[in-house]
Amino acid sequence: MNYLGLDSKKTKTTVEELNILLADYHLYYQKLRNFHWNVIGKNFFDLHEKFEELYDDAKLKVDEIAERILTLRYQPTSNLSEYLKASNLEESPSDISDSKMIELLLKDHGLLLKQMRKVVEVADAGGDEGTIDLIGAYIRELEKTSWMLDSWKMKTSEQHKPVKK
Repeated sequence: MNYLGLDSKKTKTTVEELNILLADYHLYYQKLRNFHWNVIGKNFFDLHEKFEELYDDAKLKVDEIAERILTLRYQPTSNLSEYLKASNLEESPSDISDSKMIELLLKDHGLLLKQMRKVVEVADAGGDEGTIDLIGAYIRELEKTSWMLDSWKMKTSEQHKPVKK
């Protein structure tokens, strides 16, 4: 660990939180595959494509999180049974409406963002700028994706709030 100049005790805490995020992203990835395969209805074409875009992105993040753990000289969790135990997310049924799919993804986004912020907090305590930079970018991207999915489910009568002067 000397080549990174990080405190190994503090790095261990960061890795523990990264492994939970890794588990979260594996469940999120599989949920997106499930929804991609099983979406039906009038929104099929748009959501089928969007879910594929999202799971491709999640797949990249799974690899980057695992490689960050390896960079910190720890072994990433790599068993599905361990992911199910560690994850903040839950599996989803396949036979749900497109609106319910979006609702569940937004719920998962909230859980992912909470875990990402926890990673950033412990990484900051350990002076781990590399992890902060990686996860900070994920936070920004997921917040934007969440806004887009939330906008998709909004009714025309709903509007964003103006800033009052």
